[in-house]
Amino acid sequence: MSGRAAQLSAFLAASPDAIVCELTSVRGSSPRAQGTFMLVGATDLFGTIGGGALECLVIEHARRLLAAGLASEAMDVPLGPEIGQCCGGRVGVSLAQIDAARAGALLRAVAAEEAALPHVYVFGAGHVGRALAQILAMMPVRLRVIDTRREEIALLPPGIDTQVVAMPEALVRKAPAGSSFVIVTHDHALDFLIAQEALARTDTAYVGMVGSATKRARFASWFTGEGGDAGALERLVLPIGKQGLGDKRPEVIGVLAAAEIMVHIGQWEAGIARAAAPVHAGAIHGR
Repeated sequence: MSGRAAQLSAFLAASPDAIVCELTSVRGSSPRAQGTFMLVGATDLFGTIGGGALECLVIEHARRLLAAGLASEAMDVPLGPEIGQCCGGRVGVSLAQIDAARAGALLRAVAAEEAALPHVYVFGAGHVGRALAQILAMMPVRLRVIDTRREEIALLPPGIDTQVVAMPEALVRKAPAGSSFVIVTHDHALDFLIAQEALARTDTAYVGMVGSATKRARFASWFTGEGGDAGALERLVLPIGKQGLGDKRPEVIGVLAAAEIMVHIGQWEAGIARAAAPVHAGAIHGR
């Protein structure tokens, strides 16, 4: 068990009588979708249903239930001037004291969500790699940082999945479809080998490399000289974090690259969803 599932397990152990607060209906604009839940203990919280006045109101109700020894309650909340919000929608919220069956169901649901998260591989644990990894560790992704140098991997904070390997490029071939590859190693030749493997695939959400316009030109020349498809170069983001306008501080590159990666993942997932959506018969016949 790892990540959010481990956090949930720890919360339940510390607050076994917590109240489960779940959005059971959403009409109009709402900060979170139907089915979103949070847990409210006497002094701690797990998750969020959107923050703001809505969340404060629900937390207050949940702790009132705990103090009174009550088991459940239902709320119907307008997200408007009545509570000091301006979303304009309306939500239904169920509040119920957790039991063993519900706790097990939540743990399984969170574990399943984690298993379905997109994979992001960061190759390189130097200054940029570490900064990027610490930001991505907060994102809804399955992160792994890979390096050939054990001493650099050791500098990463606890809780980040890491791997020390002699040939990082070999891991690219084994990654699942929809993976993202971020290449920030200490060795340009290694960068090129990893990128070559990543661009050989057509099922990636993101392929990015730290560098400059000169590095891109050199890689493009080497890549095509090695028989690579010139068209594949269009999928390479180099330099990463291009919105930085030349700011080379690792933390700035990390923030901007993380945002860039999440946008590409979102676009990839949206494309998969469109491809999987059934085609309406009327659309086929032009109606």
